[in-house]
Amino acid sequence: MLIAGRYRLLDLVGRGGMGRVWRAHDEMLHREVAVKEIVPPSWLADREREELRSRTMREARAAARLNHPAVVRLYDVVAVEGSPWIVMEYVPSRTLQDVVDAEGPLEPARAARIGLAVLDALRAAHTAGVLHRDIKPQNVLVAHDGRVMLTDFGLATFDGGDGAMTRPGMVLGSPQYVAPERAAEGASTVAADLWSLGATLHAAVEGQSPYARSTAMATLSALAAGPPDPAPRSEESGVGKGGKSRGAAYD
Repeated sequence: MLIAGRYRLLDLVGRGGMGRVWRAHDEMLHREVAVKEIVPPSWLADREREELRSRTMREARAAARLNHPAVVRLYDVVAVEGSPWIVMEYVPSRTLQDVVDAEGPLEPARAARIGLAVLDALRAAHTAGVLHRDIKPQNVLVAHDGRVMLTDFGLATFDGGDGAMTRPGMVLGSPQYVAPERAAEGASTVAADLWSLGATLHAAVEGQSPYARSTAMATLSALAAGPPDPAPRSEESGVGKGGKSRGAAYD
């Protein structure tokens, strides 16, 4: 299948609840790219489909602000039958979640190296006025060449943007990685992004997020009610002892 007269879809490399990611060939520039296709579920109402299209454009605009080696680069946005498709850098990789699923929990030192790369990407995003708002193991890529990259700015908000498109009572993001203040008040801040990074690294080392429960509601209740689960693997290594609060500066 050729889209926009230029990008030939080759094979499916990723799938989520609202879309698919294809490896494709740019026939104009003769290079491999990744193409993100939005696939709304059939049960979505027209208003919700329009919100999904707006979210896709917000993702593209947020990513377009960034030029950093640890952020997947955006190349183009094309319209196919009225829906935007995002054309991005193709990075042969696994997600951090895939790595943990295949290899088991990571050694703290390896997780720390991954965390520093993501932290560097977040620093660049926050400097550009972009809040990612969906840091989780599924959105961290571990490339085959060793690079670590942050992807999926679908929930991002940014200075001068078109807003977060949330409604009262709605929590955007994965509950296991959402900061307590975002879950309780909808507050999107630099500190909340950093909290989500901490929860992601906890999951990488311990095998599950610090508030992992059987349902989203149970997770949100635990998040509101008490401290995170213990982190025995990181404590054994000395990582995390005497650390600063989530609102601390990057260092």
